[in-house]
Amino acid sequence: MAVTSEATTLWFGSLLEGSGTTSLDSSDAGEFPVTWAARSEGVAGRTNPEELLGAAHSACYSMALSNALSKAGHAPESLQVTAAVTFVPGEGITGSHLLVSAKVPGLTAEQFQGFAEDAKTGCPVSQALAGVAITLEASLA
Repeated sequence: MAVTSEATTLWFGSLLEGSGTTSLDSSDAGEFPVTWAARSEGVAGRTNPEELLGAAHSACYSMALSNALSKAGHAPESLQVTAAVTFVPGEGITGSHLLVSAKVPGLTAEQFQGFAEDAKTGCPVSQALAGVAITLEASLA
């Protein structure tokens, strides 16, 4: 069964002086203010497309890694995944760095690294980001 998720942005004004709000329509989980300054300079209290993309990447990767570990008989106690998505004005999105800390009983660091790398490749959001560098820093807690 296919699931289509929706978000809507309502923007007012020019790129540099304007602002908008992005709402998560499918979940009704929230509405977030967005501005060019937040995207290009980082402004507290405002989000940007890269932060939202980071949320999608970290959630997707967590699910992919949890599934792979569980299928192999190593259900994780916990996974903490941060996706740091970089945007360079004039260039665009240049990469996503996954920082993973996990509690997985019964695995060596080397075995865990293999699962972490496989999940990076298998995660659907990673696949959608195939045009940019995706780096991984994964460790057992």
